[in-house]
Amino acid sequence: MRQCVRVPGGLGVLWALTVCVLVLCVAPAAPHPQCLDFKPPFRPLRELQFCVMYKEFGCCDYEKDQQLMAKYYRIMDNFDYYGYANCAGFVLEMICQECSPFAAHLFDAEDPTTPIRTIPGLCPDYCSQFWNKCRSTIPLLSDDPHIAKVKEDQTRLCRYLELDDADYCYPHLLSDQKLTLNLGRVQSDVDGCLQLCLEEVANGLRNPLAMVHANDGTHRFFVAEQVGLVWTYLPDRSKLEKPFLNITKAVLTSSWEGDERGFLGLTFHPKHKYNRKLYVYYSVEVGFDERIRISEFHVSAHDMNVVDHASERVILEIDEPASNHNGGQLLFADDGYLYVFTGDGGMAGDPFGKYGNAQNKSALLGKVLRIDVDDNNRGPLYRIPPDNPFVHDRGARPEVYAYGVRNMWRCSVDRGDPRTKEGKGRIFCGDVGQNKFEEIDIIEKGRNFGWRAKEGFSCYDKKLCANSSLDDVLPIYAYPHKMGKRLMSLQEDRNTGKWKYNEVCMGKGMTCAFPGLINNYHQYIISFAEDEAGELYFMSTGVPSATSPSGVVYKVVDPSRVKSNLIKFVPQETLTGLEPPPKPSLSHSQQIPPTGSKSSSTCYPPFANHNHYHQTPRRKGRRRKGQTRTVSVPELQNGMVRLVGGEKGQSDRGRVEIYVNGEWGTVCDDLWNINNAEVVCRQLGFTRALKAAKNSEFGEGKDLQILLDDVQCDGTESGLLDCQHAGVGTNNCAHYEDAGVICGTSDHIIEV
Repeated sequence: MRQCVRVPGGLGVLWALTVCVLVLCVAPAAPHPQCLDFKPPFRPLRELQFCVMYKEFGCCDYEKDQQLMAKYYRIMDNFDYYGYANCAGFVLEMICQECSPFAAHLFDAEDPTTPIRTIPGLCPDYCSQFWNKCRSTIPLLSDDPHIAKVKEDQTRLCRYLELDDADYCYPHLLSDQKLTLNLGRVQSDVDGCLQLCLEEVANGLRNPLAMVHANDGTHRFFVAEQVGLVWTYLPDRSKLEKPFLNITKAVLTSSWEGDERGFLGLTFHPKHKYNRKLYVYYSVEVGFDERIRISEFHVSAHDMNVVDHASERVILEIDEPASNHNGGQLLFADDGYLYVFTGDGGMAGDPFGKYGNAQNKSALLGKVLRIDVDDNNRGPLYRIPPDNPFVHDRGARPEVYAYGVRNMWRCSVDRGDPRTKEGKGRIFCGDVGQNKFEEIDIIEKGRNFGWRAKEGFSCYDKKLCANSSLDDVLPIYAYPHKMGKRLMSLQEDRNTGKWKYNEVCMGKGMTCAFPGLINNYHQYIISFAEDEAGELYFMSTGVPSATSPSGVVYKVVDPSRVKSNLIKFVPQETLTGLEPPPKPSLSHSQQIPPTGSKSSSTCYPPFANHNHYHQTPRRKGRRRKGQTRTVSVPELQNGMVRLVGGEKGQSDRGRVEIYVNGEWGTVCDDLWNINNAEVVCRQLGFTRALKAAKNSEFGEGKDLQILLDDVQCDGTESGLLDCQHAGVGTNNCAHYEDAGVICGTSDHIIEV
């Protein structure tokens, strides 16, 4: 079903987009998830810290989660580095299945006459992997005497750990459609609200207001920030360090929340693959005047991921009488022409001239413009398409394609019905209202969309509205501002041509309980987008300011399409020509040197404070009497980190302290997020970060300076000093905002 999705805009503007959404009927109910105490699963009141994969829905409260975490560390304290690296993931996964919404099935607890399993029911292939790598953990996981007898025989052990009902074995139950069919089915709630899920694609952006693709087969996407930066993202969603485009010095904007000026739009030429052209729309200040500027750029001949900034040619400039209603949409329609959507010039009620800019066809404001930018390397920068509706009207600008527009912010071209192509090429736009109503329009050549005579279906200027010559086209849908604060969809009835409204909600319960999916987002939605494959995205921010790096790009996901397991890619080729670095090794005869800080942890790999080593009982040999312990102490270098403040046995968590210019200091949690935590955890030898801890969760480092603030990492940097930050020693925070991390190590993907 082809639908229009309508969202509020963080810049005070709105957008409509056509999107295909598959809505399936709800099948008969599957077996309900169940906990070990036979109660239904729930969302814990206090967020879990250890079994975080079940923090949204499961069988554990905070106290149970803490007990399982203590059990985990009691087990893992018995292993050295390599045992920890091989087995931590298995142990964590099996322990945390007590928190699974299917716990009663996994531990075979349905029959009260039989004892509850000590190890959850394992699928044969997973059991085989576990036995081959980590059978030494079995006595620590279970006190079952029969398991003790068969633990050295893989076949007998795995047969014993099988379940009678194989549908519930771990980990296949997570992807078994028999169990998850209803839990992941797009459905409507009791109020008829369509439930969808999200996937976070990019973050740390400053008011991301446009995301486009080059339609060149590379499946890259480009995200523009209001300040005038455009970033390149590769198909694996990694972000290139060097901006694709940087015109921050030319762009006119400010840090005021809600400022509508700035870099407002971009689009690639349909033949970009061959002519390397793209077009941008931004605010500039020329003398004392504010203008909107549409410019053409070429991509560098030497690097397809960087624009040749010297190639800019200004295609069009329009004076802006006020600082709002700046428009900003650029797009190429199916006819190959460039469409430019301008605002009415700002202020309230379009007060410019007798009837306002929007009704004045001799003005370029409040319009949909249509120009031809092909073959413009010589001669005029653009030509007028011969079938533009007002080319022979002496009182009109020939660029005008449609008028009576207030401030169309985002528009899209209908891809049409996938089979019949019906509707293909239609342009949908969301137009911002004045005081009462906003509207969705389908752009038609030469038509008047009514502003300022009308606002939606309602008269705004009553005298102008009564003019019989207005001949305006009505929107396909209009709604009050209150409704416009919510996500919505419009579905076309092809028999009547009318559009039916449905609200869109984030999935509840288990609807989004798939790896990588979420059901929440920052409230200030700025814009929608689609990638080269036609998938739908939107951008929002936590603070609607052009300088706040709180913007996120989300992909909209229909969870009924998530039906298969993912096969993790494992590279086979290796780097040649260089000797690989030696693996870290520590013997029990080595002494970990003190850090000079109370209850502190060190920055030596692979763990933060090495409690796993100095608490481990010696099994292999003893030091001879009088023999001294020796250790090679690494030289402290700028950027080294350590974790401080974790409880005994918790070497994977703590307050983050960094060594810079001869001293240790703390990191403020302003802008602290999971990407920053990933950098720290990876630097300490862990494979992933489970949590970015804030608000001095691991205590305040009051005896140290705050060395870093406003840290912003992509997650791929080698250390925090390689990330953006306010500058060493520069901060506007206090120690009650000291940042921390919780790290994890596993050979297997553990969704958190």
